Amino acid sequence: MQLHAPPMLVAKCSARYSKGGWMSRIGKKPVTLPSGVSASLSGQTIEVKGPKGTRSFSATDDVTIAVDDDKVSVAPRGNSKRARQQWGMSRTMIANLITGVSEGFKKELEITGVGYRAQMQGNVLKLNLGLSHDVDYQAPDGITITAPKQTEIVVEGIDQQKVGQVAAEIREWRKPEPYKGKGIRYKGEFIFRKAGKKK
Repeated sequence: MQLHAPPMLVAKCSARYSKGGWMSRIGKKPVTLPSGVSASLSGQTIEVKGPKGTRSFSATDDVTIAVDDDKVSVAPRGNSKRARQQWGMSRTMIANLITGVSEGFKKELEITGVGYRAQMQGNVLKLNLGLSHDVDYQAPDGITITAPKQTEIVVEGIDQQKVGQVAAEIREWRKPEPYKGKGIRYKGEFIFRKAGKKK
């Protein structure tokens, strides 16, 4: 899967000022390629291969990408605001590619509620959530869903955005309610409880 840098996406990175202009604290750090991971460059597109798969990212012309031995570095072309934004963002995207193909990403969900349960049947996640019907959720390509226990769901893949999206879609079927906390929540998620009505 190839990613393209959104033209106006602002990188969530801090910056400091130097004689050369604003410096991205994230962008200026090269990304190290771990053992078993390789990167190749074609124009503004970098392709990363690892034990878990292959992914690519196309940067805008506001930055320059360089692959040197076991490191990938990103530098801005000029001192424009857009170049500074794309600098940190592009570096973050490349770092996520490398993490994805080497370690992968994972989201864990927990189910709370009497009779609520989950199980896998082939590539389909079957959810019993107290609705009038069971929910069948088909795992999309590139995503692995498992249910180690009837009250646990694990979503894994090499695409961080896709893993998060799938986990959010599953959670959407029965969001935690604020009184008893019943529903599907992210592991470790705090649910603010409301007091029930007094009789």
